Amino acid sequence: MFDKKNVRVEMHGHVALVTLDRPPVNALDRLTRYELISVFDEISQREDVRAAVLTGAGKTFCAGADLKDRPDPALPGDFLEHNRATRETGNAIKECSKPVVAAVNGAALGAGFGLMAACDIFYASEEAVFGMPEINVGLAGGASMLHALFGRSTTRRLFFTGVRLSAQELKDRAVIEEVTSAKDLIPTAMAVAQEIATKAPLAIAYAKQAATMVENMPQRDAYRLEQNYTMALSKTDDAKEARTAFLEKRKPVFKGR
Repeated sequence: MFDKKNVRVEMHGHVALVTLDRPPVNALDRLTRYELISVFDEISQREDVRAAVLTGAGKTFCAGADLKDRPDPALPGDFLEHNRATRETGNAIKECSKPVVAAVNGAALGAGFGLMAACDIFYASEEAVFGMPEINVGLAGGASMLHALFGRSTTRRLFFTGVRLSAQELKDRAVIEEVTSAKDLIPTAMAVAQEIATKAPLAIAYAKQAATMVENMPQRDAYRLEQNYTMALSKTDDAKEARTAFLEKRKPVFKGR
């Protein structure tokens, strides 16, 4: 079911390579947002997918929202429907049951920056730049996303000025994992996703859920939640297989149960 107009999906073993492909700059219109939601919802429920990589076609990761596809304030409900689609685009990635690795191949601006932020692990090429240019077109949005990645001062500077930061600047701030050449970006991101795909599927699903949930929980409650997950996982066939394989010094064969 993966076939979409503006989003391509290629399977590499148990890893889905998701490519935003809407020339010339992969701007997000409403159709593309719904396609991304559909793709990541499908990834969440497909047993043959254990991890995903998100990238952009061409020289741009995503230039942000398509300003030619703005909602009509005079049409009752249109702005609310647009805003819901906007929120759920990021939520479909952030709440995806499988880990998602961002491979940022070029400019990630506004909503494009938000797409990266919704992923779990970040890589970028040397050509990548990041910014929130909404203020330059009389709009505002994204402070909550920036706050999750940067400190107080940087968040406000990005939000208030629309300044762009390079991939190396994000690496220096420990926001992204690594800066690569353009040709090494996808192989680097895919290698991490392939490593994740070797782990027990149920354990990864619980780990992804825990990593998302504990961000906004008190430490005591968060650790209790993780303990409950660990207790549930200990009873699974995959956990028994992992222990047996370790003792027998062989690679485990996981069945997702």
